[in-house]
Amino acid sequence: MDNTLIQDSYRSIATESRGLFKDNGSRFIAHAYPVETEEEVKQIVSSLKKEYYDARHHVYAYRLGHLGDRFRANDDGEPSGSSGRPVLGQIDSNNLSDILVVVVRYFGGIKLGIPGLIRAYRTATADAIANAEIVEKIASKTFRVHFGYMSMNSVMKVFKDMGLEQKNQKFDMECTMDTSVRLSMADTFLERIKDVEGCRIEEI
Repeated sequence: MDNTLIQDSYRSIATESRGLFKDNGSRFIAHAYPVETEEEVKQIVSSLKKEYYDARHHVYAYRLGHLGDRFRANDDGEPSGSSGRPVLGQIDSNNLSDILVVVVRYFGGIKLGIPGLIRAYRTATADAIANAEIVEKIASKTFRVHFGYMSMNSVMKVFKDMGLEQKNQKFDMECTMDTSVRLSMADTFLERIKDVEGCRIEEI
């Protein structure tokens, strides 16, 4: 396998950020969050619905994973395609993943129409993303290496050569050590560890 083809770095946000857009009395308050699971998404959306219990809509969209292949856009009662998709569109145009954006709308009494809604949700989301700190994330796999005491130097050499962090070390009759390896280096790591006599490895 050509490891150079494995995409393992991607853009996300560091911490929660907010954005705001107002139009004809309506207020669109955008909250952007770094998230990694659908469960986190559910908890955040639920808590925002409680916090902004008197708001008309709680529109949201998210994209997850280093490939961004898990995503959803929810209009929460707004006309289909007028709100959730523009929010997701801003996430995508900024090339972000592991992110949730919730836009809370307080209705101002004047209908904005589909184009007005699209602009409002898009602009509020863009403001929240503009206020966020963008970070690079690295997708990785975590392995546990089992080896005999006599193999320690060989295992340590692989770790040192590849610049890997040693975690949860246990040195006994059998030694174990955990490490996280970025996806593009995982195959090389596995090949090198398997060359060490008396060594076995498991993904955890």
